[in-house]
Amino acid sequence: MKRIFASLNEPELRRVVVSSLTLGAAVGVFALSFGVASVSAGASVWQTCALSLFVFTGASQFSAMSVVGAGGSLAAAFGGAVLLAARNFVYGLALSSSANSMAKSLPRRLFAAHFVIDETTALALGQESPRLRKVAFWTTGIGLFTFWNLGTLIGALAGSAIDPQKFGLDIAFPAAFIVMLMPHLRSKLGRQAATLGGALCLVSISFLPVGVPILIAAMAVLVGVRGDN
Repeated sequence: MKRIFASLNEPELRRVVVSSLTLGAAVGVFALSFGVASVSAGASVWQTCALSLFVFTGASQFSAMSVVGAGGSLAAAFGGAVLLAARNFVYGLALSSSANSMAKSLPRRLFAAHFVIDETTALALGQESPRLRKVAFWTTGIGLFTFWNLGTLIGALAGSAIDPQKFGLDIAFPAAFIVMLMPHLRSKLGRQAATLGGALCLVSISFLPVGVPILIAAMAVLVGVRGDN
């Protein structure tokens, strides 16, 4: 990481770092909503923060809290959260071709696995070279992890004092996904992956349980995987 920030005078590298940290800050704002929702569902501040620290996947966290808040069992909350988080396994497959450049040793790969989420995958695969993919992955992962946990803490402490819809926090997550999608649409493989993912979701959403269409649509990311140049 020291070498990365020491080379920020390089335009391409600076662009990737700025984009990654900006995305992390933007999505981190949405963590305020999770903090508020979690406390409102009955979780304590420390339980809410522990979810963001150890689970670190927004969709699964919101799924678990919504089930608990509606009176569901912990088993049901865990099952739904795991189902949504399963898409990260697909992302791991998509990033496998660049795994050696991102983390060579087994301990570092296990550490990196905690940051394999929607945002890090999108930013990393959107880069042309293995070096820029590594920069995008780590700066997005560490930056987003920091902002997400900070936002969770603030939201949990604020509790009902913050209305996510009133302040527009509920739109931060989908807006960030749109921003991540745009660079991939410039390539033929990216457009094919987006089209296939959207079609799979639209077809399956009418008859499959909540969470399953997202997992199926995530498989489309494998279409857009490119080998290292």
